[in-house]
Amino acid sequence: MTDPTADNPGGADAEGHSRRTFRPRDAASLILWRIGPRGPEVLMGKRHARHRFMPDVMVFPGGRVDHDDHRRPAASELQPATRRMLERRATPGRARAIGIAAVRELFEETGLLLGDRRGEGIAADLAALHYVCRAVTPGGRPIRFNARFLAAPAEAVRGDIAGSGELENLGWYTPEAAHRHHVADITGKVLVEFLDWLELPPRRRAARALIVFRGMDNRHQER
Repeated sequence: MTDPTADNPGGADAEGHSRRTFRPRDAASLILWRIGPRGPEVLMGKRHARHRFMPDVMVFPGGRVDHDDHRRPAASELQPATRRMLERRATPGRARAIGIAAVRELFEETGLLLGDRRGEGIAADLAALHYVCRAVTPGGRPIRFNARFLAAPAEAVRGDIAGSGELENLGWYTPEAAHRHHVADITGKVLVEFLDWLELPPRRRAARALIVFRGMDNRHQER
């Protein structure tokens, strides 16, 4: 099993600096959301206290893009707007693999299925995914990610929440409830981007400016 302490989209658990610039690895996180009695709620969990870096941090399900994600089947393909946004900084094949990774990580970390079972694996429902933003870990750190944050509505998934041990206290949190725990700066900023996205009428979401966080979580518009 890979070391979960080295698998955090957005790089919130990376520490130390180096004069060498390491190439960021592609990663994906999925913001699963629903409307609760107090407004929007998102599925989050807390990284285990035994993690070497940033223990007890609240995050969205997610992780690195694996080589096999390029070959995994899908129950449906990316919507044109989502595909276009992902392909802004990825090849078509890589963009699809990022979507596959988001769905796979959701299933592995929470037990929730966004798609269909295919033997021992899953076929992702990529059409349910929406693009929110991306974040690149600052240069000079040995662990770097080019993380895409995608969103999907809770009604699109099946199953019951059953954590794998990577994330504790898995559950639905309002933004206020999440911030009562330890939320990394980048996670908080991505959450704001998601809430802004959610407030837009669906027809306007595809036309909004694309946002990337670089450096020390500095917000930029994609060029």
